[in-house]
Amino acid sequence: MIEISVIAVLALAVAALSFRLLKLRNGGTAALLRDMPEAGEGRWRHGVMRYRESQAEFYRLSSVRLWPDRQLSRRELEIIDRRIPRGDEYDIMTAEIVVLQLRDGARTYEMALDRGALTAFMSWVESRPSPRAERRSRER
Repeated sequence: MIEISVIAVLALAVAALSFRLLKLRNGGTAALLRDMPEAGEGRWRHGVMRYRESQAEFYRLSSVRLWPDRQLSRRELEIIDRRIPRGDEYDIMTAEIVVLQLRDGARTYEMALDRGALTAFMSWVESRPSPRAERRSRER
């Protein structure tokens, strides 16, 4: 009986990991993300950013969750600052990387993207409907 339980748990774990890997491989852009404020020393998380209509979903590569690890609201997202990597960040980043400081409501993040991923992210953010257009569409 114990053997069957162990096999069932292992099969479930393999199925969950397979689902997560398929989800990560089916599109998105590579990104590094960290929660702020971390006094500049927070841990960067490698992952994939997937864009939806109203939010961006960040899936960490080292996570086994079936759902996104972070969700950024397109409506509330604000780009605060932009910089190049500094100090020991070059251990995991190249000079081609751009680091954005973001505010999503009350939470603040830093996200590191290469030039192509930065273009995709900026296009997604800048193409959001204005609050005025959203109000008009709800009134109809």
